[in-house]
Amino acid sequence: MFDGRKARVKRSLPRRVMRALAFAIGTWIVLSILAVAILRVVRPLTSAFMIERRIAAFVSGPRDFSLHYRWTPWDQVSKQLPIALIAAEDQKFPFHHGFDIDAIQDAIADAEDGDRLRGASTISQQVAKNLFLWNGRSFVRKGLEAYFTVLIETMWPKRRIIEVYLNIAEFGDGIYGAAAASERYFHKSPAELTARESALLAAALPNPRRYHVDRATGYMQQRADWIQRQAAQLGGPGYLPR
Repeated sequence: MFDGRKARVKRSLPRRVMRALAFAIGTWIVLSILAVAILRVVRPLTSAFMIERRIAAFVSGPRDFSLHYRWTPWDQVSKQLPIALIAAEDQKFPFHHGFDIDAIQDAIADAEDGDRLRGASTISQQVAKNLFLWNGRSFVRKGLEAYFTVLIETMWPKRRIIEVYLNIAEFGDGIYGAAAASERYFHKSPAELTARESALLAAALPNPRRYHVDRATGYMQQRADWIQRQAAQLGGPGYLPR
């Protein structure tokens, strides 16, 4: 009888493990959906990328690092900035559903031709990874990025997505969001940003710790020129989602 009971326990152990795993996954899915739903109307106090920077600074020991972030509502930011970001990062933003399939296919084709694999992330994908995930290129992280992108595109209007993006994007080492960037680099509020200043901020986004808005190189100036031309060709602020 003892052996029979022991056998039943052994048989039931995998079931209990599977039930616990299913419960954990189900709970995580519910909590992630709830988090995205809440952040549709509540401003993020921080982001996963900001937390990661703080932890990295703490682990590396004493250094001259400070993180600057202050949320600014959509109607208190110059409309020159979001159109510059769209022109620079994701010109199909108002129309796609989170993923730019053409850009992904072009990036894959270039990689097959021997070019370095380049990113094809949309603004929605960047919001997903900056807000909820960590730096890296693993398949797990990319899968989670796709999951959160679908949630964001499903639950948030386009204007909310670009509003969150311009507030959590890193525009310099430890400089997060339009308010911190405009005050740091131009000594003005984000509502006063000009088209040129917005283009310079957008030009830094590929690598904000390498490209310095306040010490713009010739490349940065040329990229800002291109961004301004692209923004104008898109129709300026009238191209922004309503």
